[in-house]
Amino acid sequence: MHTAEALLDFHERAHSSLQRLLAHCRQLSAEELDRELAGFGYPSVRLQLHHVIGGEEYWIGVLEGRIQVDDNDSDYPTVESLEAYRRRVFSATEKYLRAASGEELNTARRMMTWGNKERLLLPAHVFMRPLTHIYHHQGQIVAMCRLLGKPAAAMDYPIAPDSSGR
Repeated sequence: MHTAEALLDFHERAHSSLQRLLAHCRQLSAEELDRELAGFGYPSVRLQLHHVIGGEEYWIGVLEGRIQVDDNDSDYPTVESLEAYRRRVFSATEKYLRAASGEELNTARRMMTWGNKERLLLPAHVFMRPLTHIYHHQGQIVAMCRLLGKPAAAMDYPIAPDSSGR
């Protein structure tokens, strides 16, 4: 059984890593942040960061019964604007989890997803989707930083508690 407390801990740790990655990306120039690199689905660091934050916003929206997609990446031209977006999404997810009961998190229900597809999903698993998504794209962003001559370190899932994800 998944508990809100455990999911809140996972969420905070994942965002702690994402926050460290954003801090690392502050050393990139505007040109480097937007430089397109071959071999990545989202070809720039900025687009990757926007996508990963927007993915969490989308899935929490699904849990709350709405399709919420922020396709306007141009609203987030800097690392600072992306960090503000991350904080907003973090808070919205935290609010959802603090209000969710164990029954809510562990009972599969029909949810509407992209393309008006109705699917039977377990809310706790839906919640975990954007957290694993953070690490998938974080690996790509770290590789992009290395290609830009700005390698990053210590971006793994934190095994020690760290409340800096807020």
